[in-house]
Amino acid sequence: MRKISVDKVREGMLLAKTIFSLDGNILLNAGIKMKESYINKFRELGIFEIYIDDNISSDIVIEDVISDETRFEARMAVKKAMDSMVHSNSMDVKPVRNVVGKIVEELLTVQDAVINLQDIKTLDSYTFAHSANVCVLSTITGISMGYDALKLKELALGALLHDIGKTKVPNEILNKPGQLTPEEYEVIKKHTKYGYEILKQSGDISAYTSYIALTHHEKFNGEGYPLGLKGKEIHEFSRIVSIADVYDAMTSDRVYRKKINISEAVEYLISLGNYQFDYDIVRKMIEHISIYPLGTYVSLSTGEIAIVVDTNKKYPNRPVIRLVRDANGGFYESFKEIDLTSYNNIVITDVLDDI
Repeated sequence: MRKISVDKVREGMLLAKTIFSLDGNILLNAGIKMKESYINKFRELGIFEIYIDDNISSDIVIEDVISDETRFEARMAVKKAMDSMVHSNSMDVKPVRNVVGKIVEELLTVQDAVINLQDIKTLDSYTFAHSANVCVLSTITGISMGYDALKLKELALGALLHDIGKTKVPNEILNKPGQLTPEEYEVIKKHTKYGYEILKQSGDISAYTSYIALTHHEKFNGEGYPLGLKGKEIHEFSRIVSIADVYDAMTSDRVYRKKINISEAVEYLISLGNYQFDYDIVRKMIEHISIYPLGTYVSLSTGEIAIVVDTNKKYPNRPVIRLVRDANGGFYESFKEIDLTSYNNIVITDVLDDI
């Protein structure tokens, strides 16, 4: 399978991964051939990308690091918690804690987890999908840092609820499609304090977990908010979640902004190591991010175009690729695979939406 922009989808293409609605209903099953009406519905729902199968990519298997059921449960747990805060100013932590236990348990069974599959978000599910992604990435990082199960659950709980304070921010500001005014930005910034108070008052949540909501926008150089903490003054949990938060936001499409390539996002994180982020934690996190995910089209310094079929964890910039088009733009009759770790004279020059 491979991921493709909805704008590039054509009738007859085969859907490779089932698409679910926010409430868990199946919108379209894997194996269905695309119709124009389906493509229009994707646009209406704010789905910017889907996974398809074709003769180039049908043997490429891209698996999530947690099960579909657990990912959906995580989304719904965040949604219910946020809805409860809006309607009754209280929330039941138990469902969130239960799904956090499942996420930690599943990730602990995966050896050297590498994230290849990107979660397909709809416009109305972005906040909940983002929270689940930040939780998964933070937990994977915590595992690589040697956290035990108890510590992982504290981190994961705070990561999943890091934006709970946004329930106290007016929707017209929170969902504004354009640039925020300085006054609106000051209102947005208050979500950190709101979140801390919500978690602190909910009971049965540790101070360290609650602190994630308060300080996940602090920066390593002391220029973050709301406290202006610097370096190791920021709790390690918050230093982890801040990186995961920025990474997932940068690599997600929004109405007002296109996502950036994963390779660019990773370069951004590295470039701001020990300035905005803790560099040691950045290094730990990006070990588990596939810079060129499976099924990604790339252009090469030779002028050829290839699709990524496998990753090299020790050399993330040098994946195994399948050559698809020659330097003149023609398709190869048979696809040759090469491991870029054995071809130092060939480099990836760009990531392509489609060919």
